Amino acid sequence: MRPTPYVASLRIYEPLSSFDPADQLRWKNLAPNENTARLEEELALRRIIFPEPPSGRPDGAHVIDLDGIRYVSPWATATRCWAALENFKDTLPSTVLPFFISPAMEEVIKTGVDLLEDKVPYILNETWVIPPRWFFLFLPEERMRGTNADGPFTVMCAKISDAKARAEVGHNTVVAAFGNGPVEQEIENLLDWLEMFHPKSLVELDYGGLAQYLDNALRANGEDGLVADTSVEDVLNSLAGLAAGDGAMAGQGYERLISRWRRVQAYEQAM
Repeated sequence: MRPTPYVASLRIYEPLSSFDPADQLRWKNLAPNENTARLEEELALRRIIFPEPPSGRPDGAHVIDLDGIRYVSPWATATRCWAALENFKDTLPSTVLPFFISPAMEEVIKTGVDLLEDKVPYILNETWVIPPRWFFLFLPEERMRGTNADGPFTVMCAKISDAKARAEVGHNTVVAAFGNGPVEQEIENLLDWLEMFHPKSLVELDYGGLAQYLDNALRANGEDGLVADTSVEDVLNSLAGLAAGDGAMAGQGYERLISRWRRVQAYEQAM
């Protein structure tokens, strides 16, 4: 099992040639078959026990070699830690925050923050559930699933140009059906994030350790594990229903998706 089995990731891989020369030199010799996902998670757990400034050490990266081109997704740990801290602080009153994050820990995370404010994270993470809008970006034929040393896995990969076009369709469909609001804004934020990267990039959705929980939940429901996961199809059907003004079709797709992932979220409550 993965070190952090409750995390799913949405990653951007930019062509190696788009990075500065120092990063190109650092990443061109990375082994494509190295389990960088496990290494990233192990480092994250180690930093929980032994805090250190994320910007104070060289960072890693995930790589994909496709059709003779190397694509790289930097971990950008320092940027993601800072962004996560700022998001968490926005959810709590300032008087309550010290009970969750000590001033010393906040100082560790914010060390070097003046170098991070204009940086964009290449990786978005979610725990215990995958946002429906992430599924907008892919088609069923772009999905790969199976079993490896960490257990069951599901990974999807698409060209960023295709992902942006699909997100745009999803955004327009939601706006036409419901108008502006929180759901529309989340999709727009995702589109804004995608626009920040090289136009020849790849987008990857990795269920991470959630694949194991989903596989267990589906089998417990009498289904054939990950093979029975139709999350992408359900989102596409829901959007098609919205576009056609068919509320029943839209609702059925959305309900299937939410019911499936609700079973995964139940594992969090059981721990």
